[in-house]
Amino acid sequence: MKIELAESYGFCFGVKRAIEIAENSSGAVTYGELIHNPLEIARLKNNYNVGLAKKLDEINSDTVIIRTHGITKQDKEFLEAQNKNLIDATCPFVTKPQEIVEEMSQKGYDIVIFGDINHPEVKGIKSYSTNPKRTFVVLTLDELQKIKLHEKIAIVSQTTRKINEFLELVNFLIQNHKEVRVFNTICNATFENQDAVRKLAKKADIMIIIGGKNSSNTKQLYLISKEFCKDTYLIENEDELQKEWFEQKNLCGVSAGASTPEWLIQNIIKKIKQLKG
Repeated sequence: MKIELAESYGFCFGVKRAIEIAENSSGAVTYGELIHNPLEIARLKNNYNVGLAKKLDEINSDTVIIRTHGITKQDKEFLEAQNKNLIDATCPFVTKPQEIVEEMSQKGYDIVIFGDINHPEVKGIKSYSTNPKRTFVVLTLDELQKIKLHEKIAIVSQTTRKINEFLELVNFLIQNHKEVRVFNTICNATFENQDAVRKLAKKADIMIIIGGKNSSNTKQLYLISKEFCKDTYLIENEDELQKEWFEQKNLCGVSAGASTPEWLIQNIIKKIKQLKG
């Protein structure tokens, strides 16, 4: 059986930057998971003494790293008031929609955010609106159609969503409202990884998608792959691999989410080879 990696996979610019920041911040605590990969978070704790606080009252260090997904404006202001030394590891692609939402809401636009309302990135973006009552988070066209919007609308996206789904919402807004400001805030790495997994899944007999199961961009890769290759599996580590998955398979495709480290990807490829050995 041949094993083929997707043309684009794994760590994106924002995650690489955040990991470098954490590795140079021994003794610091990240507020929220730095990235959505538990094994990499464990590595940072064990090798670089970088702690994790999931709640504000769990922070036990004067130095706090803001996670790649960002935090709410209110939480940031609270930490500043506590005189914490803040190290901002928010991905620049996440900072951009925060700035757009703040500016456009100040100008009187209704805000539509395409994304998962429970995702920390989306919570952070929404918090920058100066008019929360006119700020709406949607995942589907059906949800959008149920909202009574004013004539001036600005729409942004969670950075890891599918472009075709974003465009569906945009087309509806343009056809039904007088003024629509569209800001494509889906990051390039997301486009590249999704295109690459789509291409590979079309020819593979089995696809292994590696990444945290709480990672939005990894889930998107899994769903795209599943469209074209029914034998697609999402795993976090090599222990989840099962020998029977690979029986009578000729081509195994491998991709990984933007928070998945290279060392983990190589460990899993090594285990796949052993299972087929």
